[in-house]
Amino acid sequence: MEPIRCAIVDDEQPARELLKNFSKRVEGLSVIGTFKSPLAVFPLINSNEIDLLFLDIQMPDIKGTDFLKSIKNGPKVIFTTAYPDYALEGYDLNVTDYLLKPFSFERFLQAIEKVHRLIFPRVESVTNSKNHLSISSNHRIYRLKFSDILLIEGLKEYVSFYTKQGQRIISLQSLKALEKELPSNAFLRTHRSYIVQIDAIRFLEGNIIHLEDREIPIGVSYKQQVLEALK
Repeated sequence: MEPIRCAIVDDEQPARELLKNFSKRVEGLSVIGTFKSPLAVFPLINSNEIDLLFLDIQMPDIKGTDFLKSIKNGPKVIFTTAYPDYALEGYDLNVTDYLLKPFSFERFLQAIEKVHRLIFPRVESVTNSKNHLSISSNHRIYRLKFSDILLIEGLKEYVSFYTKQGQRIISLQSLKALEKELPSNAFLRTHRSYIVQIDAIRFLEGNIIHLEDREIPIGVSYKQQVLEALK
C-alpha cells in the first residue's frame, strides 16, 4: 500500500513541529514538506504530489478557509486551529476533520483513520473472510482469527478488539455493523457496548458475564438471548 503523502501548513513553528512529529509516529504517513504560508504549498497541490493537507486557518497571508476555496480537486484536508468558530464553515468546505488545538496524538490518529478510509475505500475497516477478520488499524491490516478474539468493545465510532494473545486493536467501525460480520454461533451480543466469544465465557452471575480475566455486564434487553445462547 502506498504511503499517504501529506503537507503541513501553519504559520507557527511549534505547531508545524508537533504535526510533523505526530506524523512520523504513524506508519504509512509521509510528510512531503512543512510550510509557513498556504501559498507556498500551491505547487505541490497543482502537481498532485500530496494526498493530505494539514491546514491552519488564521494565518497572515491568507486564511486557510479562503485558501481552500481557491483549490479545485485538491487533497484531503484536515483543519488544525485554535478557533472553534470555523467548524461549520469547515463542514461546508467538505474537510475530512477539524482538529482543535491543543489536540492529543489519539485525536490525531482518529483524523488519520478517517483520511485512510477515504483514500483507500476498498480496504474496509472490517471484512469477513472464512475464519478470520481483516482489520484496518493505524495504517496496518491485522488478520484476526475468530478463535483468537475474546471480546469486542464498542467506543462510539470505534471498536476495540481484545485477543487471547493480549492484544488490543482499535478500529474505526460500528459495533452494530460488525455484529453482522461475525458468526452468530461463535459470538454473542451481551450489551450495547460488548460482543463476546461464547467459548470464552466461564460463567454467569446475576447480570455479569465472567471471562478469564474480566467481567462484562449484560444489558437488560440482551439478558434473554444470552440465557438462550448458553443453554
